[in-house]
Amino acid sequence: MAITLTADVLQDDIAVSLARAIATANKRAREAGIDVMQSIITITQRAFDGNLLWRINYGPKNYIGRRGGDFIVEIDPADASVKQVLRGQ
Repeated sequence: MAITLTADVLQDDIAVSLARAIATANKRAREAGIDVMQSIITITQRAFDGNLLWRINYGPKNYIGRRGGDFIVEIDPADASVKQVLRGQ
């Protein structure tokens, strides 16, 4: 079901920044072999050198009895560039 975004949504800087960040992170996760649809995705902000980064974490949905394995992508909201990729063990 396609939904057309209204002008007020497109003017929400946080919403647009987050949409760009999650699209970039999803692409990087898929390239690394992560099944994005089968992941629990959490998003936080993190300060780095005076700037904020979006930290997008992909964890397994079936996490009981598992340790580690998370895939984390940090995105600069200014230009949606990948700043760091971390893989849990």
